Amino acid sequence: MFESFMEANRAAIASMGVPARGPEKEAEPDERELPAEDRIEPGEDLPEWDVEFHGDDDSLEVGDKICFTKTLTEADVDRFAAASGDTNPIHLDEEWASGTRFGGRIVHGILASGLISAALARLPGSVIYLSQDVEFRAPVRLGDRVTADVEAVESLGGGRFRLRTLVKKGEDVVIDGEAVILVD
Repeated sequence: MFESFMEANRAAIASMGVPARGPEKEAEPDERELPAEDRIEPGEDLPEWDVEFHGDDDSLEVGDKICFTKTLTEADVDRFAAASGDTNPIHLDEEWASGTRFGGRIVHGILASGLISAALARLPGSVIYLSQDVEFRAPVRLGDRVTADVEAVESLGGGRFRLRTLVKKGEDVVIDGEAVILVD
C-alpha cells in the first residue's frame, strides 16, 4: 500500500513537469521517458504556472501564504493514470463518464490535490510533508485552471507547521484540507 501511495505521489509531481528523483532503475518495458523539452530542472517554473508567495524569503512564519496555479490538461490526466495505475473510466473515457453524475471526464482528485505539494516546494527552506488531510468538495474537469492556496496557521515547534490547504477553481473551493510540514 505504501508503494502505491508513493507511486501516486510521484505521478502527481511528474504530471506537473517535475522529474522524478531517486535511485536510477532499469526502465520497465511500458515506461516512457519524457522528451527533453518536457523535462525541467529542480526549482524551475514553467511559463504556464503562476506562483505567488507572501512572506519572508528566508524562513517560514505563521501567516505566510503561497499560491500555485496550473491548468490541468488531458496530458496531465493521462500521465497520472499511466504512472499511478488509476485507470478509472471517469478520468479516461469521455463516453463512459458522460453517463455519470459528472456528465463527463474529471481529473483524479489526488492529481488536483498534488498542486498543494507544488506550492509547498516553493516555500523557503527544505520542506518535508508529514501529513495531509483533504476533503474533495467538487470535481475538477480537464482544462480547468486551479490554484492551491496554502497558509501557515500554526507553528508546532521544532520547524513543524500546521497549514491550511485549499484548491480553488476561481473562487470555488474544490479541495479543502490541512497539512503538517517540517521545514529543515
